[in-house]
Amino acid sequence: METLLGRPLEVEVRDSVDKALKILKQKMSKEGILQEIKRRRYYEKPSVKRKRKMREARKRRRREAKRRVPR
Repeated sequence: METLLGRPLEVEVRDSVDKALKILKQKMSKEGILQEIKRRRYYEKPSVKRKRKMREARKRRRREAKRRVPR
């Protein structure tokens, strides 16, 4: 996974700074930047990291399978 902290995230400010800040927060949430920062705040043991990645992959696979099923 590439690092999320080095990638620029641009937001255009038109009407107000508050709207631009709201859009920025939405983009950061969608990209997963805030979660990544919170995760990097403390050391994560390799075993815990492996379990977290497996859990995330399982969740991602379940979500993709749900999308593929025709209703």
